[in-house]
Amino acid sequence: MDTKNLPVIPADRADDLHHLEIAKEADLVLFMAGNQFMVMPEIISAFKNRHPEIKKIFYETLPPGLELKQILAQGALWQNKPFKVYPDVYSSVNQKAMQILAQQGHIQQKDEHLYLHNRLTLMVPRGNPAKITSVNDLARDHVRISQPDPENEDIAYHIIDMYRQAGGDNLVKRIMEEKRAEGTTILTIVHHRETPLRIEKKTVDVGPVWMTEVTQAQATELAFDVIEPGKQLDQRDKINYYICALKNASHPQNGRKFIDFILSPAGQKIYEKYGFLPR
Repeated sequence: MDTKNLPVIPADRADDLHHLEIAKEADLVLFMAGNQFMVMPEIISAFKNRHPEIKKIFYETLPPGLELKQILAQGALWQNKPFKVYPDVYSSVNQKAMQILAQQGHIQQKDEHLYLHNRLTLMVPRGNPAKITSVNDLARDHVRISQPDPENEDIAYHIIDMYRQAGGDNLVKRIMEEKRAEGTTILTIVHHRETPLRIEKKTVDVGPVWMTEVTQAQATELAFDVIEPGKQLDQRDKINYYICALKNASHPQNGRKFIDFILSPAGQKIYEKYGFLPR
């Protein structure tokens, strides 16, 4: 296997490769958009209760952009070794990813399903020391921003849309180009999940995050406050989660069963518990 063009899974992301020991013999392989990490154990448990015949499930919660690269390359490098696992099911917060998969023959045209929504908010350290009150405040010179990397993270595109809606292309340029060059827009290395940890350590002043990230951080008692951008800016009507079954999957029937469960009232109810908005 030629490894030269394989995407690299960072060596420290073992916690995003769930049940790695059974990956090669799994009855079901799932590549789930990484911001679902908090809900997946309950989803998997409920799905297994409904389908006890499906015993071994391997799933990833890496950024969907990185998972897409794995599918297209039909593998990845993990700890300097080839890691070849092809999913039965893939999910993303970017419909363009579904279009790419269809164009390259991995799924049928328009075979994706919209199954969830989310919204954006601003996380700041407890007490809001930088006095952030709005999205436009992120343009200020000394405000340090934890910003998801558009290279791998679908949330980044929704955040950029929020910037553009709040302050036009000038705000996008200020945050994504000028402040990045100045060192005050700090891209995540792998995950937007790095943002709550940066907030708690006060190495940044603000970070745009999913509302579900806030729900998870509250459950783990991280020290932070939330600044709401408002319904007009939080992208709730535009943030759509899509899920699809792969054409060349090894377990197509099991993949379809999983998608049916995700779309069912039981699956939707579990997601709602974690702050997601139903479809």
